[in-house]
Amino acid sequence: LLDGDATRSCLTFAVQAHGHAITTVEGLTPEHASELHPLQTAFRQSHALQCGFCTPGILMTIVALLRDQPNPSEQEIRDSLSGNLCRCTGYQNIVEAVKLASDTTLPR
Repeated sequence: LLDGDATRSCLTFAVQAHGHAITTVEGLTPEHASELHPLQTAFRQSHALQCGFCTPGILMTIVALLRDQPNPSEQEIRDSLSGNLCRCTGYQNIVEAVKLASDTTLPR
């Protein structure tokens, strides 16, 4: 996240991020926390991800989505994920994980 907005890191130069607040997947939970972020838990419970290559981008995209739209429709979820490519899943479990996460109390 760049100043709280989902941003494609592959299309952002480091100089463009200078002076801005950056949150990565590692920043979802407090340092030394023993539990996962609720969104990460929902993804684990839903078997939403396999190889892990796309995991950070998808999680950060969904964090921004759920902050702005706490109960997104399936189409809103899919539209939000349109910039993320996952070759391992059929996206259905990812969508289910987002639905599960939106049904729980997430810190935003």
